[in-house]
Amino acid sequence: MLSNYGVDVQRLFLEMMMQDASSYVRVQNIYNPENFDRTLRPAAEFIMTHCNDHKTMPDRTQIKATTGIALQEIPDLNEGHFDWFLEEFEGFTRRQELERAILKSADLLEKGEYAPVEKLIKDAVQISLTKDLGTDFWATPKETLNKYFNKGGQVSTGWPQMDHILYGGFSRGELNIFAGGSGSGKSLVMMNLALNWLQQGLSGVYVTLELSEELSTLRTAAMLTDTSTKDIRRDLDTAELKIKMAGKKAGAYRIKSLPAQSNVNDIRSFIKEYEIQTESKIDFVMIDYLDLIMPVSIKVNPNDQFIKDKYSAEELRNLAIELGVLMVTASQLNRSAVEEIEFDHSHIAGGISKINTADFVFGIFTSRAMKERGKYQMQCMKSRSSQGVGNKVDLDYNIETMRITDAGLDETGHAFGNGGPPKPSILDGIKARSTIKFNDEDTPRVSADVNSNKLKQLLGQIKNNV
Repeated sequence: MLSNYGVDVQRLFLEMMMQDASSYVRVQNIYNPENFDRTLRPAAEFIMTHCNDHKTMPDRTQIKATTGIALQEIPDLNEGHFDWFLEEFEGFTRRQELERAILKSADLLEKGEYAPVEKLIKDAVQISLTKDLGTDFWATPKETLNKYFNKGGQVSTGWPQMDHILYGGFSRGELNIFAGGSGSGKSLVMMNLALNWLQQGLSGVYVTLELSEELSTLRTAAMLTDTSTKDIRRDLDTAELKIKMAGKKAGAYRIKSLPAQSNVNDIRSFIKEYEIQTESKIDFVMIDYLDLIMPVSIKVNPNDQFIKDKYSAEELRNLAIELGVLMVTASQLNRSAVEEIEFDHSHIAGGISKINTADFVFGIFTSRAMKERGKYQMQCMKSRSSQGVGNKVDLDYNIETMRITDAGLDETGHAFGNGGPPKPSILDGIKARSTIKFNDEDTPRVSADVNSNKLKQLLGQIKNNV
């Protein structure tokens, strides 16, 4: 590969593209007129503009008339010459873009803007022509499908009902979001999910931008030892013994607190440092939570939540793909969701931008009364690879230990309640049922089967007054 791309070489690139239009098309994704010398830049810009506007290469006469630059015809070029062109033009473009990125980075460093520097350099280094032609659908379908199942996941959530909706569980390289109102237990859900994966032998990190490492540890300890936080405080020695015994069969786990407004680079740096120091790889990353992360690729006002969440979600998903991990985070529901029992995309704080990026989104529906009855409900709001949207999962909740569990499914795929027969959903349990009865004159009358005590009292008062 050439070490010097002078004016003569750059002119040769333009002349070869003029000789064979397909060569220009093949480098179009990395073609940038700014990379050419100032004496050739008008011709490079005219070629790009003409192709975009008229869908064909301009004639040499056109270029000469409009820019004053004469490009010569090159006779007797063969396939080997154009292979050289593709290889050298890729190197030329990467070098020019990297040079420009370094100069721009110097200006950013002087201004104290460090976060965009890494992306600028990384994008320049990764410039390349499109050589991967993708997957031939007809060639090796079994091999391709096995690659998806073995590489991507499905990793069980530890909750059979949710696995049923997800067609097996969550997948690596995807972004999964649990959305809930303030105090709904977003952190608890993620901690429980992390514990489920740890007990499957997976290793991971829990990055919290809201809670302290100590509080997160206390909650996880209560879930793991099946002990209330109050009892843990009374007997720390027993709690420590239970945790260490359980840790022998579980995956490695690290809880890390980062300040709010941290970005994906901060998370990536921590994970890389953790993997280097421990000489281990992680399987999952929990981020508590998405709304507190700032994007790296764009400078945005923290109050512009739609744009901020869009780029933050995209960067988190890219990080999941880069590391090949299970990625789970949480997001806030807005005030309009407070009185709702059925969630949709309009209830997500910050708008639909993060929903578009996420692979799975679950809404957390609960209340103090439901928690006291030992119930949590997850509503599937988005599913990219299953038909689960609109389905609800009723889970059991221990208010003392904060452990969320699932009784499982019977052979027909219905949920069990404490080992009993299939149970109705929470919403079905609070709905009134009406039936038609007949009196002595065969006149139909509607009779309601009321499950609410307050409603029964009200109807009783009305009947007495009548």
